[in-house]
Amino acid sequence: MKALVLAGGSGRRLRPITHTSAKQLVPVANKPVLFYGLESIAETGIRDVGIVVGDTAAEIGSAVGDGSRFGLDVTYLPQEAPLGLAHAVRTARDYLGDDDFVMYLGDNFVVGGISAIVDRFRARRPDAQIMLTRVSDPRAFGVVELDRHGRAVRLEEKPEQPKSDLALVGVYLFTPRVHDAVSVLKPSWRGELEITDAIQELIDSGCRVDSTVVSGYWKDTGNVDDMLEVNRLVLDGVTAECAGEVHSSELIGRVVIERGATVTGSRIVGPAVVGAGARIRDSYVGPFTSIDRDCAVLDSEVEYSIVLRGASIVGVRRVERSLIGREVEVTSTPRILRAHRLVLGDHSTVRVTS
Repeated sequence: MKALVLAGGSGRRLRPITHTSAKQLVPVANKPVLFYGLESIAETGIRDVGIVVGDTAAEIGSAVGDGSRFGLDVTYLPQEAPLGLAHAVRTARDYLGDDDFVMYLGDNFVVGGISAIVDRFRARRPDAQIMLTRVSDPRAFGVVELDRHGRAVRLEEKPEQPKSDLALVGVYLFTPRVHDAVSVLKPSWRGELEITDAIQELIDSGCRVDSTVVSGYWKDTGNVDDMLEVNRLVLDGVTAECAGEVHSSELIGRVVIERGATVTGSRIVGPAVVGAGARIRDSYVGPFTSIDRDCAVLDSEVEYSIVLRGASIVGVRRVERSLIGREVEVTSTPRILRAHRLVLGDHSTVRVTS
């Protein structure tokens, strides 16, 4: 069995971060989100992984290398353009051969990994196995309609009027039968070859498509709010560790200070991670914050945020629910004193905010 990891998307919803960086490499708890997926694949015992890449191929290749750090053997598969998930399968046809495979979207995050679902697929070996989760707004996803026996009967990509609230999770398992389905597809109204259409073709051809509703946690890290939520979830599981230098400071709860980091005159409330080489001085770092390596937070307050490598925040009150890019400089301007001219009648109540 092989794995096919999709890492060729442009990440429009994460701009401007993705103008200069692959969306799959934006870090969660100071580790690229793509790495979590590769680790999950390695845990299943799969070793051969094809990574579909696009314009950010060089950056993905530099970060992942040959895959040996994950216990994997990685092959890179260039895709001419992001023309749909089924197009990625078509691109990987020669690499996949006649092997079963798991397809994993590189910007997705599945808590607990995928070992259980892969074991189930190996044991039962349907033609396809899909994972579903209930969402509040199905219009942004591939939507699946089940019959009264729980079998998938209809799939539709980003429908205007969804028939259910069950959305496809970005992990799919296929036998080689899927290649026949992909080969007959025509571009959808979006101009893409949709994996939902390929699965529908399998169903219409009488193939067996099993589905599992995910009871754990899944996120498509396609926008800032989702990135922050996944960061929160991962940090919620960290164990306190202090390998850096801490002077005249207070660390509360599960705080990780990596080797080479320096914390001076500050208060850090976990869960939080401070990367190697980072400097925190006269500042407050609140819960669910990841400070990447070589960052500087000086005389500032940061909470529920992701701060990427080499960024600096100086003299700022207050930063929260933010994603700060690499080498960004955030500073404050001197306060301008303002005078208030008041003509007030008797018994007035005035509240002036600065």
